Amino acid sequence: MSQTVNAAIVQCGSVLFDTPATLERLEHFAREAAGADLIAFPEAFIGGYPKGHDFGARVGSRSPEGRDWFARYFEAAIDVPGPECARIGEAAKAAGAWLVTGVIEREGGTLYCSVLTFAPDGSLANRRRKLMPTAMERLIWGFGDGSTLRATPTPFGPVSALICWENFMPLARAAFYAQQPAIHCAPTVDDRESWLPLMRTIAMEGRCFVLSANQYFTRADAPADFHPIQGDDPGTVLIHGGSCIVSPMGEVLAEPVFGRDCVLAAKLDLGEIARGKYDFDVTGHYGRPDVLQLSVNTQAQAAVVRRDD
Repeated sequence: MSQTVNAAIVQCGSVLFDTPATLERLEHFAREAAGADLIAFPEAFIGGYPKGHDFGARVGSRSPEGRDWFARYFEAAIDVPGPECARIGEAAKAAGAWLVTGVIEREGGTLYCSVLTFAPDGSLANRRRKLMPTAMERLIWGFGDGSTLRATPTPFGPVSALICWENFMPLARAAFYAQQPAIHCAPTVDDRESWLPLMRTIAMEGRCFVLSANQYFTRADAPADFHPIQGDDPGTVLIHGGSCIVSPMGEVLAEPVFGRDCVLAAKLDLGEIARGKYDFDVTGHYGRPDVLQLSVNTQAQAAVVRRDD
């Protein structure tokens, strides 16, 4: 008999620049999703995604006001490990679930867009840093490296995670397909209708379940002095949602929801993975390593390496 996993996706937005309030939202929705075996939250949920802000940057110049905004964003980020991590872990423990969430991680003077996975006992099981921040994101986030390109072992199989547009990177996907994920998480802020076809493609390429959690974020959830390019009307929607769940054969188990907070749920029949891999295992019997082969550098990268005698 196939094992069934109860999966839940939380679609809601951060309280921008207010990490304690955002943690309260995470705790609230984790309680609402209690009973699930795995709960997924969106990209940059803890720490926030400042959509529409330019941080005072122009080619060749940065404004003092933009530096002040970055300092505020830096303060809203979290240390890993740290007290905020411990609090997320407690939420996972209270829900009795694996919990996957996007965070803005602070290390030294650099911020990273990361995804953290917590075990049901509250421990931090994995951390992934986004390899390639997209466009303006490169101004405020650093680059991850291959040392975090690893899936999380769970009782129901490996759980992989790629963040937002990392999911467009075929080689990054292949690095995880080789780890045979049962479930692939895609925390994102891409709210376009074209996101769903990508999630279906990944599900069918990897013959795995795909859980994509997106934010629903309005101008009202940002400070009064935050002025995004989209305007200052509190009702302006900055991120529309579009979370979804897809099966290994591309069937949409939970249709994208737009325009509101919600919790999406689905029962995942893990037997569907073997049924799908019967005729397509992209890094197994359907691979051609004699023709095409990927090399992955999993070494952590550092700007300064000490080699003492």
